[in-house]
Amino acid sequence: MTCHLKVITREEHLRFVAARPSVSHLQIPAWGDVKPDWQAESLGWFDEGGDLVGAGLVLLRPLPGVRRYLAYLPEGPVVDWAATDLERWLEPMLAYLKGRGAFSVRMGPPVVARRWSAEAVKAAIADPAARRLGDVEATVREPGADGVAQQLLRMGWRRTEPGSEDGFAAGQPRYVCQVPLTGRSLDQIQNGFNQQWRRNIKKADKAGVKVVRGDQEDLPAFYELYAETAERDRFAPRPLTYFQRMWTALTAEDPDRMRLYLAHHDGEVLAAATMLTVGEHVWYSYGASTARRREVQPNNALQWRMMCDAHELGAAVYDFRGITDTLDEDNHLLGLLRFKTGAGGEAVEYLGEWEYPLNRVLHRALGLYMARR
Repeated sequence: MTCHLKVITREEHLRFVAARPSVSHLQIPAWGDVKPDWQAESLGWFDEGGDLVGAGLVLLRPLPGVRRYLAYLPEGPVVDWAATDLERWLEPMLAYLKGRGAFSVRMGPPVVARRWSAEAVKAAIADPAARRLGDVEATVREPGADGVAQQLLRMGWRRTEPGSEDGFAAGQPRYVCQVPLTGRSLDQIQNGFNQQWRRNIKKADKAGVKVVRGDQEDLPAFYELYAETAERDRFAPRPLTYFQRMWTALTAEDPDRMRLYLAHHDGEVLAAATMLTVGEHVWYSYGASTARRREVQPNNALQWRMMCDAHELGAAVYDFRGITDTLDEDNHLLGLLRFKTGAGGEAVEYLGEWEYPLNRVLHRALGLYMARR
């Protein structure tokens, strides 16, 4: 069977997403509105009967001075990755994007390769011989992932290298932490927390921490804490306008697509976070907290409220998003790994991001430019 690819409308794309249990929030039509520096298009794959069987949000970033683009499909496209003939899905996409003026294509197949249980991660952190999570035996190796990687290599795709030594890629994270919710009661979920997490939730409740849902007007309060977090944890913060645009775009598509939660104590907001929902998948998207009054444990209370709400929504998974794969005690990101897996989350490795050069000269020039940044 051959697939025919063409540009589809936002409405067609959204209907396709709505018919599936899980699609990345980076592959919904509204995500293109969050990225104004990119041109967004919805692509659709149609079978011989004319049915829409695959979709992808592609972001096109123009090169200054020329009509050439970097094409990027974050955590997509949404096609049949279990197919033994991925060429019939990906070659029409490459042909279209080449005609569109793309010199390079980058994508992130939503394919899980390995999983490590919370217990396995804890043991790996305690093992002085273990340096990286990827070197530790996985609890589960997902069947088919190696076959997808081999097909991509045969087609000429190449896996991108991580952007830094801490395991976070320059694009979307290859390693994430996910708490499974399907078939579990709230008591069972909390029983999966480590002792520290359970203790901290009780401390927060006893101290009178109250977690409430916010609205667009509360984004400045979130941002104040976010800027403090960025300075403390040494990362470059996004501007407030980014989160305002994100709220407007996502809630216009679905009023419940994006939520904001704030943890209050004695009249002060101590922690805040955004939560995104697409189908049965819920993501903890951005978090922020102050160093003040940390003893009342607002972050644990905040996450527990968000997990409870995700459970009420019928979510299959609560996704903490990116984690480091380093197990080095001196790495400041190790504490984040401990925090997330302490909630009973499993470490999940995706296939990572892959790129295909359509114009090797421009592709190589971009690589050199990015390496010097």
